[in-house]
Formats: sequence, structure tokens, C-alpha cells
Amino acid sequence: MITNLLRRGLPALALAALPLLATAAPATADGPATAVTLPAPLNTTTLFDGIDRIPAAAESRDRYVRTAFKHWNAGAIPDDGCNTRAETLLQEAVDYPEIAPGCKLTGGRWFSLYDDTWVTAATGLDVDHLVPLAESWDSGASTWTARRREAYANDLASPTSLIAVTAKSNRAKADKDPAEWLPPAVGYHCTYVTGWVETKLRWSLTADDREREALLGLAEDCPGATVSYKTVPFDTLK
Repeated sequence: MITNLLRRGLPALALAALPLLATAAPATADGPATAVTLPAPLNTTTLFDGIDRIPAAAESRDRYVRTAFKHWNAGAIPDDGCNTRAETLLQEAVDYPEIAPGCKLTGGRWFSLYDDTWVTAATGLDVDHLVPLAESWDSGASTWTARRREAYANDLASPTSLIAVTAKSNRAKADKDPAEWLPPAVGYHCTYVTGWVETKLRWSLTADDREREALLGLAEDCPGATVSYKTVPFDTLK
């Protein structure tokens, strides 16, 4: 997470809060489901090998409803008054916003990597699930427990799961995979693809043949690219 935040230019004030994020207590049966403190080894490999590690399977959207993924929950620090969306915006702010009661954000500045656009109001941003909720459902989340789906939808522990982008670019993406949509910012494509693969591997999701072919084709333009991920075990979020 720290590497990702530094790359995005998070100010020193926000960096001071990182120890709190890193040591947040595990969720209780009554608290928000979170993957923040899960102990797991870091796996690093080439982008091509990472794609090969994603299990192949046909996709199905039967019975999907967005409300199957509880979000936004209380976030990594349940007592700070900011939900997962707000905590993501605070993590990714280039110029830190003011935080009013109720975690209302005013001021601040963000850079939307999908479309190379500066945004100066939190209301102009969406927090996107890099691998959309519907896509995760198609790829295995339909069989998960409600707590695992909640943890997926609020995954602040990974630098690739959630990203603040312009509402316009997020709505254009919708629930499409890389075979159907890529960010308008061509220079971001390799980062987008590696993040997609890392998220699929982190959460043990599958890919269908069309998606896999698209990922392999995109990887050809990303020489030397690697993926790093920590798998979220199934038995930790029953």
C-alpha cells in the first residue's frame, strides 16, 4: 500500500496515518469485513506467468445483484468517521482535502489515472473497483460468503483493488473487462492490466477465454512487467 500511495503523491499528513491503517484490528462478527490484517506471503512473478496462474472458467452472471457486496463499510479505521470511499480519496489525494464533521471532504486535488485528468472536488470522483463487482461475481464471487464479498468490495489493503477516478471514466467502464474496455490514458494500460491480474490472483478469481486472450495480448506491450499479490485465504472470511 505504501508504495502505491507514494507513487500517487500522498502528502506527509496522510502518510502519518499509515501505521493506523496497517495495524487496524481484524473484523469481528459485528464489525466491517476487512482484509487489512490478513497474514499472507507476497507472491511476485512476471505478468505473463500471473495471467497463466488465473484459473480458466466460463463466466455466469446468474442471480447477480450489486447489493450482494456490502459497500461502503466503515473502512480500515472504523472509528475515524470515514467510510471506505472517503478513506480511498484521502489515500489518493495529491493535495490533501480538509475533513469536516461526518468526514465531509472540501478542497483537495486528485489525478484520475484512467483519463489523465485533474479533479479538484471529491464529488467529481468515483471510487472504482478495478475488477468490477459484477465481473468478480461472474468469476467466482457468486459462491462466496457475504463477509468475503464485503471484504472484497472494501479492500483497502491492496494498492490495486480500489482507485479514485473521474465519474465519467468510471461510468464508461461500467462492468467491462479488459477485452471490452481500457482506460483512455494509453500510458496507463500496463499498470491497469497488472492491477487487474493482481486483483484476480489476490481473490482467487477466474478468467474466461476472451478475457485471457485480451490480457495476454496487452502483456505483449508491457515487457518486463511483474505482478505482486497476497492471496486472501477463503477460511479467514467465513
